[in-house]
Amino acid sequence: MIIQAGMPSTYFTEPPHFRWLIILYFFIGGISGGALVLASLMRLFGRAEDRPLERLASYLSLGGAVISGILLIVDLGVPLRFWHMMIQNHTGLPMFKWWSPMSVGVWGLLVFGFFALLASLGALAAEGRLRWAPLRALANRPIAIFGAIGGLFGGLFLAGYTGVLLAVTNRPIWADSSWLGLLFLLSAVSTGVAALLLAGRWRRIEQPDTTAWLMRFDRITLLLELVVILCFLVSLGGVARAFLNGWGVLLVVGVIGLGILLPLVIGWRRLEHGARSVVLAAGCVLVGGFLLRVVVLLSSEQIHVLGTQVFR
Repeated sequence: MIIQAGMPSTYFTEPPHFRWLIILYFFIGGISGGALVLASLMRLFGRAEDRPLERLASYLSLGGAVISGILLIVDLGVPLRFWHMMIQNHTGLPMFKWWSPMSVGVWGLLVFGFFALLASLGALAAEGRLRWAPLRALANRPIAIFGAIGGLFGGLFLAGYTGVLLAVTNRPIWADSSWLGLLFLLSAVSTGVAALLLAGRWRRIEQPDTTAWLMRFDRITLLLELVVILCFLVSLGGVARAFLNGWGVLLVVGVIGLGILLPLVIGWRRLEHGARSVVLAAGCVLVGGFLLRVVVLLSSEQIHVLGTQVFR
């Protein structure tokens, strides 16, 4: 199947052949970034009854940051050399390449991890689990507000960075739209809400008002995500024909149908206050968020360049 013709053969790079470790990183990193955004928003604007889920969101963000780092290190093939991405080999000085999306991403993940750790330590201090006085001070308002502001920006960066990283490559689909960063950002926030709701049920944190607020927030995010998916497909132009196959079916049925429309229907029918409905809607959002990354990453990898034409 010819996707596009008349383009220089040097326009497209070879597919990066992402493995499932990277797909999991995109998914878990998105959840982690979304969770820290939620924790920061609840810290800055939330009520006292929001604090239990705020602390849980902080723990989710730190856990996701650790797992994301491990996935990236293992995917290198030679894990012990991961430090070469941050430290110059000959001088031992920090290495930051502002022109390199990969370098910016590594340092961005590191900064994100710092604020996720700060939020988690503050949560532990608020729960009285830290005995050392300097650490208990992390729960105090000035430090907590600083951490929340930094966590908000760090979470937004990690949530949208993976989409921007794809968009700056020279691969079909990824390079043909400027909507990927916003799409991955909204998906990260929605999956972060879903993961937090499921974790809250598992930990038996009963906060009906906070749960209802999170469900409403997620519905707005899902609506925006649906609009951005449509904008993404329209912006592809003729390249959108690459989805006239099984990937397109998975996008429509799995991502849009299961991951967006079904949770919206559950919310609109006012079933969100039931435990089963919350679990069902949250589970669907997580499945849809994972499938979104599978479709976007693997559909481009199945496109190959031959001469001046692009084939599937």
